[in-house]
Amino acid sequence: MNFSTSDGVIGVDCNVDHFAWTDVSKDGNFLESGTFSFTLNKKTNGQSTKILEAEAIALVDVAVQKNKPIVMEDIDTTLSNTGDAYGNKKANRLKSIFAYRKMAQAIKSRAQKMGVAVMVVNPAYTSITGKLKYMRKLGISIHQAASYTIGRKGLGYKEKAPQVLRHHIVRHPLPYWKQWWALNKKLHVRTEIFYQLFDVNKPSGNINLTHEELTEKESKHLKKAFA
Repeated sequence: MNFSTSDGVIGVDCNVDHFAWTDVSKDGNFLESGTFSFTLNKKTNGQSTKILEAEAIALVDVAVQKNKPIVMEDIDTTLSNTGDAYGNKKANRLKSIFAYRKMAQAIKSRAQKMGVAVMVVNPAYTSITGKLKYMRKLGISIHQAASYTIGRKGLGYKEKAPQVLRHHIVRHPLPYWKQWWALNKKLHVRTEIFYQLFDVNKPSGNINLTHEELTEKESKHLKKAFA
């Protein structure tokens, strides 16, 4: 079984309708990313299991081809932190628990069969990190960006906030994971507007708090947050 991270890892982010993956080098650099989509809506438990098993085969094949172990989120931690990915109704919550655990089971089962090691990490703030730091820079989806940060986390890297945002963290020093919490709380706007407020590649730039496409609610929140 391949446990070696000497060539890097494949980071995986599980979602209700797809697996997002990223090939990460041993130095933590982005190499390649993709998704495997599926639909579980209105499927029986048996049908959902077969669908997830098929996509898990495709996902693990990526790791086999690249001779790298898989790093994925700890599903139990994900469920306890995010609760219901489908909605607030009890029936939908049961669906989300079933789906996410089936995803993990399908991936681990196929990986074991193919001799690919699977490591799990706490997924806390990986989506936020990906959104704030990598999504626009790499031109990938928020979930692919999350899979990238999951892979980097599996390699032992800690994500620091981009320089353009770092001076907006009021309390210093904060643990690195609290920096992401603080920034996400401040920059609580629609994703499509988010990257129009600043340029992650310009460390000395400013955040545009008066962007014309901000809603009144978003504008008031930002002005209060950055007052």
